[in-house]
Amino acid sequence: MPTETAVLDALTSRRSIRAFLPREVPKEILEKILESAARAPSGTNMQPWEVVVLTGDALKTVAETLFAKAMAGEEGNDNYRYYPRQFREPYLARRRKVGFDMYGALGIQRGENDKMHHQHALNFRFFDAPVGMFFFIDADLELGSWLDHGMFVQNVMTAARAFGLDTCPQAAFIRYHDDINAMLGLGPEKKLVCGMALGYADMSHPVNNFAVTREPLSAFARFVEKL
Repeated sequence: MPTETAVLDALTSRRSIRAFLPREVPKEILEKILESAARAPSGTNMQPWEVVVLTGDALKTVAETLFAKAMAGEEGNDNYRYYPRQFREPYLARRRKVGFDMYGALGIQRGENDKMHHQHALNFRFFDAPVGMFFFIDADLELGSWLDHGMFVQNVMTAARAFGLDTCPQAAFIRYHDDINAMLGLGPEKKLVCGMALGYADMSHPVNNFAVTREPLSAFARFVEKL
């Protein structure tokens, strides 16, 4: 496969997967993914990312602890604001559509709050993926380093596609950042950016079989030749 085709395929085939096969991912593959992702650019080569990779018993312990908190309705405390305080258009419509489409694929109807709550809580089990990742940044770093960190996270997801793996980046975890830091032995100087489920997609599960649309190029790009 030509290089440009392989790269574009990795980019365009990436999607958020929310059900995984019980198939282990070799550590050597995880190492290759992270080593490749670390080629992400960063201002003055600061490389402001840190990642904790959970598998086996460690993954099970963290996942079940957080899942139980979520099912019990423990709110936690966001360590930063990911979403706007109030959604406006066009973002509100996009947010609603992906939610309606996902719950529709699962056969969950509007008003079935218990089922919605359970589905959301599955975030904290990493959707039963065989690998869970937590991404951290030093708390004293500024916005530019967060942008750099985002490019690293994107690289992880893109590199995973080269090995036939899928991912789901998860901002949901930030509400339990204190619990996560405590379980991992990290102090307040480390700020949780997000979590990520990684593994082999279970494409027989309906949650992985609804289309997520993207806006056309004309909606977000302008080509300027003269001013």
